[in-house]
Amino acid sequence: MNDSRTKKGKLFIVPTPIGNLKDITLRALDVLKDVDIIATEDTRTCGKLLKLLGLPRKELVSYYDSVETEKSALVLSKLNEGLDVALVSEAGTPLISDPGYKLVRACIEGGFEVIPLPGATAFVPALVGSGLPPNEFKFFGFPPKKKGYKKFLENVVEETSTAIVYVSSHKIKKFINDLSELVVPERRICICREITKFNEQFVRGNISEIVTFVNSSSANLKGEFVVVLEGKRS
Repeated sequence: MNDSRTKKGKLFIVPTPIGNLKDITLRALDVLKDVDIIATEDTRTCGKLLKLLGLPRKELVSYYDSVETEKSALVLSKLNEGLDVALVSEAGTPLISDPGYKLVRACIEGGFEVIPLPGATAFVPALVGSGLPPNEFKFFGFPPKKKGYKKFLENVVEETSTAIVYVSSHKIKKFINDLSELVVPERRICICREITKFNEQFVRGNISEIVTFVNSSSANLKGEFVVVLEGKRS
């Protein structure tokens, strides 16, 4: 994207669709077309996405949790050469429950320009479609696998603003049941499944109703979930 290789490259943070390909922005298309390199959480997924969008093939750098430090140094060296880099996650907005923070921090400290693009992320449509107060909210991300889970759950329950949690399909039943043991039965909650996808579903009610739903044999608990919980009332 840079005409002169004497200039420092720029890092673009580019959201990608979380289920519906039409959610890619025109600006994201331009950036992905023009950058020299794409740092991506999954090179195979990114390659398929570029093909589906009709974009040219790019040099792809694998960038995921366990290699963040190593690959951040590589990306910085490319930026120093005057090459522009796009950071994308497997789906959605990078850094939001996805890798990228270390790279962004390193770029800022190194004097490189960081340009974040707006775009797809699951928690925003979940929040605005939940029917719960959106003026104040806290995003908790994914629960810890084991260590810290109990404390995480307590923090969600004690939150006085609207709480938002990402939960995988194989954990949603346990999470809701665990939640129900710590909150009053009338506390409102919404579980959002497969945001932007064909099977998108919003189930709204109080915690007792949602417990009944997730434990019913007819409930479809496949896919990714966003849980939106009403804040604790004083």
